Amino acid sequence: MESSQVNGATSQDEPSKATDAVLKPSDPVPEGAQQVGGIEFNDYADHKMTVEDLVAGMANMGFQASAVGDAVCIINDMRAWQDPETGDRTTMFLGYTSNLISSGLRETLRYLVQHRHVSAIVTTAGAVEEDFIKCLAPTYLGSFTMAGKELRQKGMNRIGNLIVPNDNYCKFEDWVIPILDRMLEEQEASRGDEEPLYWTPSKVIDRLGKEINDESSVYYWAYKNGIPVFCPALTDGSLGDMMFFHAFRSSPKQLRLDIIEDLRKINTLAMKAKRTGMVILGGGLVKHHICNANLMRNGADYAVYINTGQEFDGSDAGARPDEAVSWGKIKADGQSVKVYAEATVVFPMIVAATFAKVEK
Repeated sequence: MESSQVNGATSQDEPSKATDAVLKPSDPVPEGAQQVGGIEFNDYADHKMTVEDLVAGMANMGFQASAVGDAVCIINDMRAWQDPETGDRTTMFLGYTSNLISSGLRETLRYLVQHRHVSAIVTTAGAVEEDFIKCLAPTYLGSFTMAGKELRQKGMNRIGNLIVPNDNYCKFEDWVIPILDRMLEEQEASRGDEEPLYWTPSKVIDRLGKEINDESSVYYWAYKNGIPVFCPALTDGSLGDMMFFHAFRSSPKQLRLDIIEDLRKINTLAMKAKRTGMVILGGGLVKHHICNANLMRNGADYAVYINTGQEFDGSDAGARPDEAVSWGKIKADGQSVKVYAEATVVFPMIVAATFAKVEK
């Protein structure tokens, strides 16, 4: 019986064609290629696994586990670097959004500032006020599904699955307004001086950190350790509301904030640094402000981004590090990684395996 023909080929040819397609020979695997592997829990049957062990075991898992491993390596490299001539260390810029101070990640961020692991901070108004508000009254756990209408009727504010009572902001107003009064008095008293006092966002945050005098506060430790906190949008939050009310109360006098002085300060800090590193949690203003300061020195040497933003919409928040390389915000030969994750899940692990690890 003759085999059927299709376009001149017999049916007997088909299996060999399929075999050639499916079993196409591979090129040689590049030398040094890492094998995929995970955590061997059996290896820890007779001793305790550390967080450092956990993260090290994630490095070759693939997907975002490997990105976490890369972040740990980059942070450890930026911490280890030291200029052989001057002894200077990497100038470390830390950026984070307000929701992270509202969350329990605040304690992790405070640890970094308390122990001088960072050189400068860039954040938002919400991240400033929420830190002080937590010194005055607690934030509570709720759920993402709590109805906004009912919360509004009860005077409760929802941040994701966190709840902040309105009374907390009333306590904040009672605390901050007298400080603003004194700051205005100092500003007005200096008018005839050769160098009159001009407030900047970083000076305001430093002053509030001094006034709170509470070791649970991120900005208390920033004040105590001389770490500048930059917030170019300081008025965009409850603190801005307080300044708005204060301006009416003190009219025709009012506080003056100079953002250009802070801009010079952060850009100069980057330009004078021997090496710089960026650890940025979230996106928006904090991410761009740090990256743009590093543009002034032709790019940071190290960069770790942690956020859930995507790049398909062209947003800076979602942009990968390689886009910053095109702008000169990260050096072409710099080390960088983006971890696509929500920061409260992964950043405590990263800190445990880097800044907080026990030296052996």
